[in-house]
Amino acid sequence: MRHPSQVLFAGEQPFPMMPAVDHYAGSEKLMYKALQLQNQLGPIFDVTCDCEDGAAAGAAREHAEMVAAVIMSDANRHGRVGVRIHDLSHPHWQQDIEIIVSRAGRRLAFVTLPKVRGSDDVRRLLGELARATTAAGLERQIPAHVLIETHGALREVWDIAALSAVESLDFGLMDFVSAHHGAIPGSAMQSPGQFEHPLVVRAKCEISAAALANGAVPSHNVTTELKDLDVIRDNAQRARKEFGYLRMWSIHPNQIMPIFEAMRPDFSEVEDAAAILVAAQDCEWGPIQHHGKLHDRASYRYYWELLARARATGMSLREDIKQRFFGNP
Repeated sequence: MRHPSQVLFAGEQPFPMMPAVDHYAGSEKLMYKALQLQNQLGPIFDVTCDCEDGAAAGAAREHAEMVAAVIMSDANRHGRVGVRIHDLSHPHWQQDIEIIVSRAGRRLAFVTLPKVRGSDDVRRLLGELARATTAAGLERQIPAHVLIETHGALREVWDIAALSAVESLDFGLMDFVSAHHGAIPGSAMQSPGQFEHPLVVRAKCEISAAALANGAVPSHNVTTELKDLDVIRDNAQRARKEFGYLRMWSIHPNQIMPIFEAMRPDFSEVEDAAAILVAAQDCEWGPIQHHGKLHDRASYRYYWELLARARATGMSLREDIKQRFFGNP
């Protein structure tokens, strides 16, 4: 039996399947606490070690060395730890890349690039990342996640999304609002304003559309609510259902599970996806009927990515489905 990836996406680069939560940690203590939680829950969220906001003034080198040690530690059991480096205006952005890639590049899940002003900035950063990867003797391309939080980055977001190393486009709401010199009110940094102000809505839609059209994952900004789980869950649901975001940042452990629950696919649709794909594979991917409706390769592509996303986001799948499609009994 031929696998869906062989039949439905022949010659195409597969869409990235990542956990639906990207959890940020700035200090060594918080990084290890996040990894402890990741090991308890499973790899249902990524951990991003933050060099940009996490490093103390004058301690950029020491912070980068610590981050590399965290990535290479035994606590990183799932290989889902990335890093956000300093932006191009900071004197140590190249140092961040050199230290972390040379010491931890083989286990580094991704590098997040902040405050880019356009596609030229991204190309410059990617060039340095590729140089450091080669210098470290690595035979892999380390994926890049690009923060869209400036006017220039939003203007060139489609060019940025089309770059081959870009795996995710992340919306930086706070910096984006601040860049408007007070023209967007502070209420747009929170809910419901962030989902209603036209300039913010425009940015969210453009980022999501550019990412999805170019095979990258759109990642939604943080929510400032830390305690009210219903508010956190509602923000994530709106990001997913109204704007097409498949991933969202977390800045506190309380946010991880509500975001995870809101972002994962609907279980009933996942069950339908499994049944449709089994029937399709059994008839060599020709058209089938399921519950009185016709399905062919166009809908198979949708259901296969839905099933793969369900697995990536930690949903429980039947053992026969895991064995058939993922080789995991």
